[in-house]
Amino acid sequence: MHRFILFRNILQDPIIQKVRYCLAQPEKEEPYFDLTGDLITQGELLGLKGNLLVSYIIYLLSRDENIFSTMAEKAGRHIGSGLYQAAIHDMKIIKDLLRIRLPARLPLSESYEPTFLHNQSYWEELRACFLSDASPGDMVEKLIEFYRCCGTGDMAGYAAFRWNNTDRRLSGIEHYDPIRLNDIIGYEYQKEVLIRNTLAFLDGKPANNVLLVGARGTGKSSSVKALANEYFSQGLRLVEIAKQELGALQAVMAFLRHKSKKFILFIDDLSFEEFEIEYKHLKSAIEGGVEQKPDNVVIYATSNRRHLIRENWNERSGDADDIHFNDAINEKISLSDRFGITLTYLAPDQKDYLTIISEVAQRNGICLSPEELRKEALHWEMSHSGRSGRTAQQLVNHLLCRQSS
Repeated sequence: MHRFILFRNILQDPIIQKVRYCLAQPEKEEPYFDLTGDLITQGELLGLKGNLLVSYIIYLLSRDENIFSTMAEKAGRHIGSGLYQAAIHDMKIIKDLLRIRLPARLPLSESYEPTFLHNQSYWEELRACFLSDASPGDMVEKLIEFYRCCGTGDMAGYAAFRWNNTDRRLSGIEHYDPIRLNDIIGYEYQKEVLIRNTLAFLDGKPANNVLLVGARGTGKSSSVKALANEYFSQGLRLVEIAKQELGALQAVMAFLRHKSKKFILFIDDLSFEEFEIEYKHLKSAIEGGVEQKPDNVVIYATSNRRHLIRENWNERSGDADDIHFNDAINEKISLSDRFGITLTYLAPDQKDYLTIISEVAQRNGICLSPEELRKEALHWEMSHSGRSGRTAQQLVNHLLCRQSS
């Protein structure tokens, strides 16, 4: 193992260090039990199956950040021949490492089934390749394909992140909403515009920042979240920015500027009271600051208000103490104008609302006649917060609960 050229980070992993100790001290039993416990813990946390040691080694390879994985992510199969040969050298060692078997007295980690499998097609393809009789060259090719598609480090494992302002880094969102665009019923025009703009962004073409405005529960946030799931394999990632973190926008963009992936900075439920000044950070980040927004970043925001900053009565009527009151109003209204695309999500009318409920009920196996479902829908609308996709889902959840009791 000490002969690695590129993947030397693996040697610093605590579990791999325990493997090396166990191989050097085969007569001692306690280290094997300790190692097995660690492997089972990782198997549960990471959703690993089969031979846990083998699966864990492949997992480490998929997340490793080194010069090979970094260049493969950026250049794909166009990496230099010297780097390619160094990777083949390391894969020969990996093949030997994958043949390691723990003593027969510890069978628990040989054919492990975790409580929850974390399915990711690209990870499964990588694992299948490494478990086959693939040559070192084939293993290198599959790694290049994986890094090019999924990235390295945390970028390979998460579709979405939060900005940690204390550590000045991204934190992966473990249980990200798996919603897809097809799960959002209706709003076809809005989804089409989002898709077209996002694909242009991923293709390196000019793309606009997007403001999604409209009624509560109509699918604004879900539409943006779904994009990260739809286009993960094309290099899209989502970074959630809370309103109170807008002052760190320039730091976030500086952090992302040299990453190879494309990022949607997602600001949910954006609005400001008249005394709040955080909007100035957003205006500067979108357009007008000294530092240009990176080409691999766009900003998508949602709001219940078309004008993001609340105006007071004095501003509407003119304040005698402020001869520049028009400038004050224009400064606040201009924030919305910084978004090149504004998409409006109106609350559905009764016909569309009933269509949404019918579709959601069908997807969830609700056993009611159309007449009964209509009656339930209209009653639910009156007793809850009006018509929306969220209200429809809440009704279906209620019906599912009642159906199962």
